[in-house]
Amino acid sequence: MPRRIELYRTLLFTALFAAGLMGLPFVPACAQFALPTSTGHATASNNAPVTFSADQVDYDREHSLVIARGMVEAWQNDHVLRADQVVFNRNTGVATATGHIALLEPDGEMLFANSAVLSNNMRDGVFNGVGALLAQNGRMAANGGRRTNGELNELSKVVYSSCDLCTADPTKAPLWQLRARSGVQDVEHKMIEYYDATLEIDGLPVAYFPFLAAPDPSTPRQSGFMVPWAGNSSNVGAFVGVPYYWAIDTQSDATFVPTFTSKAGPQGDVQYRRAFNDGTLLVNVSGGYLNGTAQGTVVARGQFSYDDTWRWGFDINRASSLIYLRDFHTGMDLQGSLNLLPSTLYAEGFGQGSYTRFDVISYQSLSTTVADTNLPVVAPRFIYSFVGQPDAWGGRLSLDMGAFNIMRGVGTNTRRANLTVNYERPFTGAYGDLWKVTLHGDAAAYDASDNNAQPNFGRAGRIDTGRALPQIAIDWRWPFARDSGAWGTQLIEPMAQLILAPRAGQRQLSRIPNEDSFDFDFSDVNLFGFNRFPGIDRQEGGTRLNAAIHGAWYLGGTTFDGMVGQSYRTYKDDLFPVSSGLYNQVSDVVARGTFAPTAWADLTYRTRLDARTGATRMSDAIASFGTPRFRISGGYTYSAFNSYTYYQQAAPPPSTSGFYSPRNEVSLAATSNWGKYKLSAYARRNLATNQMVSYGGDLVYDDECFKLDLKLVHTNTTYLSQTSSTSLLLLFTFKTVGTFGYRAL
Repeated sequence: MPRRIELYRTLLFTALFAAGLMGLPFVPACAQFALPTSTGHATASNNAPVTFSADQVDYDREHSLVIARGMVEAWQNDHVLRADQVVFNRNTGVATATGHIALLEPDGEMLFANSAVLSNNMRDGVFNGVGALLAQNGRMAANGGRRTNGELNELSKVVYSSCDLCTADPTKAPLWQLRARSGVQDVEHKMIEYYDATLEIDGLPVAYFPFLAAPDPSTPRQSGFMVPWAGNSSNVGAFVGVPYYWAIDTQSDATFVPTFTSKAGPQGDVQYRRAFNDGTLLVNVSGGYLNGTAQGTVVARGQFSYDDTWRWGFDINRASSLIYLRDFHTGMDLQGSLNLLPSTLYAEGFGQGSYTRFDVISYQSLSTTVADTNLPVVAPRFIYSFVGQPDAWGGRLSLDMGAFNIMRGVGTNTRRANLTVNYERPFTGAYGDLWKVTLHGDAAAYDASDNNAQPNFGRAGRIDTGRALPQIAIDWRWPFARDSGAWGTQLIEPMAQLILAPRAGQRQLSRIPNEDSFDFDFSDVNLFGFNRFPGIDRQEGGTRLNAAIHGAWYLGGTTFDGMVGQSYRTYKDDLFPVSSGLYNQVSDVVARGTFAPTAWADLTYRTRLDARTGATRMSDAIASFGTPRFRISGGYTYSAFNSYTYYQQAAPPPSTSGFYSPRNEVSLAATSNWGKYKLSAYARRNLATNQMVSYGGDLVYDDECFKLDLKLVHTNTTYLSQTSSTSLLLLFTFKTVGTFGYRAL
């Protein structure tokens, strides 16, 4: 038994050495592209339990040889080794394994060799005909290998690929493969060096690397240079970036990307990431010279948990100019639009049915038409929301409350505290009619200065007031459904909502600052509701009736669903602009129709019609036809409403000045998903000006080992005196190896 254990240890060391030698695919220095392999698996302990079997074991006492033959198999620590024969020389310490050597790793990877000779306590060795089946479909083969002092592993004539071989002709070259004259693995420093490496596509060489150093795939993160990227821009000329990845420790890393251009100065980008036990941190800083001035961006983002209920975080976004973002195509980590960058510090808590948030928000304008002094600084803001469980009467209570302090260098400074309470009780009538009674109340207190400045332009500069608006709503629906057999099921559902409330009216415009109710759109979506404004600074009051008729027809695989509705009030509410559709006692007519004749076609149309003339005030149509193999979708948008009128100042510039014109656009898009190929294309056109707004497309080929992505985007939007721009992106991704690309702007 002691001899068998000693022999097994020899076999195990042989297997582990093969594991350390064979996982050597080409891969650039980047944590994202690190290829998992058996290299670096924890070696088996000599004291671990051992199981060993062989068809025959012989002892040559004269030459001190132990010989195991036929189905030799040994396993320890989840490693399994198989070989036809193993010979161990007890005098020289040399172990020789021959015939179909195979090692099965715990993660399922397989390593192979024709023969192996090990010496110096398994620290030196020579292998013949090595190969490996690695994770992520990786395959590697080499003529031979040598190990020196347990620190350097050398392979000769290495071939690696992650592509499947052709089933009809396995001898045919894969889609791509990497060939190298030799490779050296530095076990101590976790690095691999390749010499005379060639990238082949369909057997044809396309790229040559005389020398390449890459991280050992056994480590998930390794410092080193990543794959360079290049491109061309009409603003900065030709450019090239050479990223460097730094694995600082097990919890943090950094990426440095210097970019060199032919027309502008150099630019640098640094991204730092760190994971903590209670959260994460990201810091991204870029900088460079453009037009003789220093430019840059700063992004810092973090989120940390205090306990199971509370967490806090921050999100900082700053940039020197839009020109810098445009020319260097940076700011990918920036949040918000490129014209307005928000920065936030917050704390939030989650309870059963409740949510609480405290935050501070500031904004930076990158538009030359809006100064930072005109933008608000919210310091602080408090939000609380609660939704209760149904009570004994079947009703449910919910409430929202909050407070904020908004400061502007130029403009209105507002402080507000608000409370919204909602209690609703649904019930069913004796004839299947559905009812719901809702008690709703909004209350707010205001303290504002410079209310006569932007964005309110009110009559009084100082505002110190409060208000409350109680409302009660009675909702009624009576659905009638009929099953007509072969003619499907028809549904007719009259709907009505009666709201009783005091008048609010236009006096709000001069008495109440407006911070949350500038945007507005009247459609079937908000026909039923206490307030059509998005916030509470503008309140819709008075007695009003909202009514609609909803109908649907379900005929086999065909569906038609539609609704037509209108709102009626006891008085004209001049709080709403004339063109909003809610100015008169009788509102515009809003309607929606959805038609889906089959699973491969659907159409949805929304509109708003003038109640007196029937003229179209808003149209929105979306249609889609096809299957995932090929699908076409189109859209049409028209709106005659000028949202600029919500800013209560003098009349806006006339439409002839070009400041405002009705939106009238049509769009078309197509997508195709055909096996390994994916195609998408789109186009938008302004019908009012008869000009293209934008168009673009994306072509993708994606299989088990390779991905090609070609993307084109063209816009005609005026942007910093640049009336149009075209972007081209071409990416080649060799899976488990890396991505090479070209970008034109």
